[in-house]
Amino acid sequence: MEKNTRLVYSSDPELNRKCEKCKEVVSECTCVPEHDPKTYKFIAILRMEKQGRGGKTVTVIDRLPKNEIFLRELTTLLKKKCGAGGTYLMDGKEGVIEIQGDKRELIRTLLKKEGIQSKG
Repeated sequence: MEKNTRLVYSSDPELNRKCEKCKEVVSECTCVPEHDPKTYKFIAILRMEKQGRGGKTVTVIDRLPKNEIFLRELTTLLKKKCGAGGTYLMDGKEGVIEIQGDKRELIRTLLKKEGIQSKG
């Protein structure tokens, strides 16, 4: 059943609190809650892609939790340790990290040190 009412005024500060992402009142927020990566069980999939990138190779780490802070920190760590550029994407229902070059062996060891299981 859809709610056809909207909060107009309330003196209760808890009801007037706004969501950080969509700036709506918390009771009417439609944002998808982010998973805590420490409680979320996942296995990262490593693969190398070359197609559609002008002949350049890219190591892709797929099936990561869709948590922006987690992805940003992990991407920064991998870029520094690999000495290469890269980015993270939050397309679809999972997070993806792309690191320039074929760095699968190095990334596999770095993920193991971080306590993240990986395949590929």
